[in-house]
Amino acid sequence: MSVSDIVIQNVARPERVRSGPWPTVIASNLDYHRATFLWKCEGLTDARLRQRVLPSSALTLLGLMRHLQGVERAWFQRTLAGVTAPPYFPYRTYVTAAGDDWFDEADPTPADVVYEDYLSACEESRKLFAEVTADPGRLVSSPEFGTTDVRFVLEHVIEEYARHVGHADLLREAIDGATGE
Repeated sequence: MSVSDIVIQNVARPERVRSGPWPTVIASNLDYHRATFLWKCEGLTDARLRQRVLPSSALTLLGLMRHLQGVERAWFQRTLAGVTAPPYFPYRTYVTAAGDDWFDEADPTPADVVYEDYLSACEESRKLFAEVTADPGRLVSSPEFGTTDVRFVLEHVIEEYARHVGHADLLREAIDGATGE
């Protein structure tokens, strides 16, 4: 394996803001979790990011990366900003037995393309953040939760990251033994 085969390199996790204006604290926590997820993927090749280490056919680091770009676009763009943006484009999906869309792990999109798309989705969310959080009590509608406020949506995005960073911890350890906080 050469350095050029590595998809994600040199991830720096930012310090979290622990007090201050509410939007600043939330934004810094989102960036911390975004970077922590990428840190779990750092130093791996396309093949390793696709590696299945559990009986689940859908749980790989690359699958999580595709999912989290969808989380960014669905919640920040569609729900909070009201922009029509396909959450999973350009990845193939299939409908699960429960009726949900999930990524087709046979999707041939190279990991470096997925990584760049994930970074773009995060940057799009950062650009919208001040605008969509100006009124944290503003009510928004979502197919998953119905009517809720901006604070709840932001907490849900943090919940998504926290859950999937936990999955990434387990997957990464199973792939090559790398562990971390």
